[in-house]
Amino acid sequence: MEMVKVIDMHCDTISELYYNHRDGGDMSVSDSDLHVSLEKMEKGGYGLQNFALFTHLDRAGDRPFEYCMKLADTFFTEMKAHQEKIGIVKNYREIEENWKAGRMSALLTVEEGGVCQGDPAFLRILFELGARMMTLTWNFPNELGWPNKREERAPGEMAFVPDKEHGLTETGIFFLEEMERLGMIVDISHLNDRGIQDVFDHTTKPFVASHSNCRALAAHPRNLTDEMLRKLSDRGGVAGINFCSVFLRDEVSGREEMSTIQDMIRHMKHMKQVGGIQVIGLGSDFDGIENPVEISDASKMQLLAQGMEKEGFTIGEIEAVFHGNVLRVYREIL
Repeated sequence: MEMVKVIDMHCDTISELYYNHRDGGDMSVSDSDLHVSLEKMEKGGYGLQNFALFTHLDRAGDRPFEYCMKLADTFFTEMKAHQEKIGIVKNYREIEENWKAGRMSALLTVEEGGVCQGDPAFLRILFELGARMMTLTWNFPNELGWPNKREERAPGEMAFVPDKEHGLTETGIFFLEEMERLGMIVDISHLNDRGIQDVFDHTTKPFVASHSNCRALAAHPRNLTDEMLRKLSDRGGVAGINFCSVFLRDEVSGREEMSTIQDMIRHMKHMKQVGGIQVIGLGSDFDGIENPVEISDASKMQLLAQGMEKEGFTIGEIEAVFHGNVLRVYREIL
């Protein structure tokens, strides 16, 4: 089969590059040893990569917005140094223009709504800088809402469990309304179950779970229940298949276990059965994954398309998963 154009809704490459630069390294997105580099993206058939400003609140201390701005500086420095290959986009028209010119696209996103410190002015600044998608939480509570709970199952052994009690705060609901007004896509990955229900209740436009799988197949609460998938599909949203092994199967016992193409296709088949092919996208979580992956980096993405074809997905369905469904959301919101 011919190469299928790729849109990946989530990677943590920028934060990895930031830490390399901060520690005196000279790693670049043009030649990195990470999952994602420009050369690997070109080999893998990429049309667009969402680059997340992943902000770990413990590392950011009491200045998460300032920390996020340092990540943004890394993003802009890297992208502008390679404008001949990749162009920053803020709307759907710019995506089209890049593709016609033979350039890949880079869309700026934020992973951790706590960077705004509950202040909508910071949200609007992020939008003006070009951020077009944001998760409301990561793994810590913040001014907007809660992730799912962490419980100690054994001494030193923490596990996530669903949280159906804590909804979004009043500030979180205001942020939803402001994001819809601005044209910034709401991302429910990492949000707890009650918070996800609040997003359905307090929004009208499509939104995404940029890197989340099916809870029916892997019980981690970072994944979506069948009810969530159906409602997300009805809303016109998309869930991006996450390549991390703990979100693909339950029996993972350590970080050394490989996540396989068959794992990913199993989740795609379930998503298709529950919500239809239109709800499925890609959200690799590259450079945020600690376990080995059969799709070892961005250059190998066409292996997934080939695997899908062998498992009975049509070319049209593969194209929908690889880019069409996400483009539909971008066309409507951006």
